[in-house]
Amino acid sequence: MIMPRGQQLLLPVNPVFIGASLVAALAFNMLPLGRVAWTPDVLVLLLAFWGVHQPLRVGMGLAFALGLCMDVQQSALLGQHALAYTVLMYGTRMTHRRVLWFRPWSQALQMIGLFALAHAVQVVIGLFSGGGLPGLGVVVAPLLEALLWPLASWVLLAPQRRAPDHNENRP
Repeated sequence: MIMPRGQQLLLPVNPVFIGASLVAALAFNMLPLGRVAWTPDVLVLLLAFWGVHQPLRVGMGLAFALGLCMDVQQSALLGQHALAYTVLMYGTRMTHRRVLWFRPWSQALQMIGLFALAHAVQVVIGLFSGGGLPGLGVVVAPLLEALLWPLASWVLLAPQRRAPDHNENRP
């Protein structure tokens, strides 16, 4: 793939780093912070990020497994988070080539729809299972996740950036 002008060539990602970041996001989501509808889902953010940047390493199966972990932890309907995360990963799989051409802030605008779709799947399944409407606060969560996208991009791509080469003898 031809790199967009001005974008730095990255080193290969370490699979252990991907796994550690996803486990850290899962642990953060499992913290007892009093889950309300407007709080961003960090695991959704990292799954989408790795789904865009490493679609062959992080796929729908891993998203489904992590979703089941979230369902068990939150005592939600079994499969609610799993289905939402799988739909999110399908969306990232379909759009990852287009999204990578943009800078992080433009990528965040591209990802708002996928974040909203993941939350909408959770709300619809909650409604079908007898839950109530979460209110307008559920609209804020995808926006906050999109605002966190550039920060996640900067942090998660940092280990892959090359150090500046100051050797004047090299072409």
